[in-house]
Amino acid sequence: MPRLLFRLTFLLLLGTTSLTAQAQQKLKYPKTDPQEIYDEVEKPAIPAGGVEAYAQYLAEHQQYPTQALQAGKQGTVPVSFVIEKTGSISQVKVEKPVDPALDAEAIRLVAAAPRWTPAQHKGQKVRQRVTVPVTFQIPAGAPGTSSTAPTPNPDGSPTVVKADSPARPVGGTDAFFEWIQQNQRYPALARQRKIQGRVMVEFLIQPDGSLTDVKVPKRLGSGLDEEAIRLIKAAPKWEPARFQGKPVRQKMVLPVVFQL
Repeated sequence: MPRLLFRLTFLLLLGTTSLTAQAQQKLKYPKTDPQEIYDEVEKPAIPAGGVEAYAQYLAEHQQYPTQALQAGKQGTVPVSFVIEKTGSISQVKVEKPVDPALDAEAIRLVAAAPRWTPAQHKGQKVRQRVTVPVTFQIPAGAPGTSSTAPTPNPDGSPTVVKADSPARPVGGTDAFFEWIQQNQRYPALARQRKIQGRVMVEFLIQPDGSLTDVKVPKRLGSGLDEEAIRLIKAAPKWEPARFQGKPVRQKMVLPVVFQL
């Protein structure tokens, strides 16, 4: 009888222990709301290839808006978005606007980025809200906003003034960059070496709208600089900048993007 009682007691204890373990397991990994968006998670989402690769993507694929360059606009645009459980990106928006053109480009950059590795919380994939800063900085010594009036200074240098209306591409900025993409010839050497990125091109827009004095302040190499110069030299004429009703020269800096 004592042996039977011992067995019953042991079985009861074993059953109680098993139920307790199951209860603890359920408490440890409760089901998450599939639609909830988390700001804090146990295992955050990460960009494909890592943070450095993501920063390189933002730098190489950024297209500085012409109107922002003309206006001398720069700054950091904080962009928030949701990393879905599939790693896709949704609900992209600017948290603190800087400039309409810069804000729009920041949204385009983030929305077009490669998929992320989704976040995990309590053992399950979850949606996570992320905020990324997208920085726009005009290259030093190349403001892209200065215009020169026809009357030179006594020393022969041109007078720098702020144009009443800045130069702009005929047909608009989108049409100009579309022309660049359609007429771009990717250099064979750069393609062979798998080199891509942005070439900042500096040039003058003359009073007749022609583009002259084309040069690259910082070279990328492998034939990309030469192709960027060729494209700008062959580009359609612009509407010239105007000062006091007269067309004047304007200095401009634009990015030519090369992407494999």
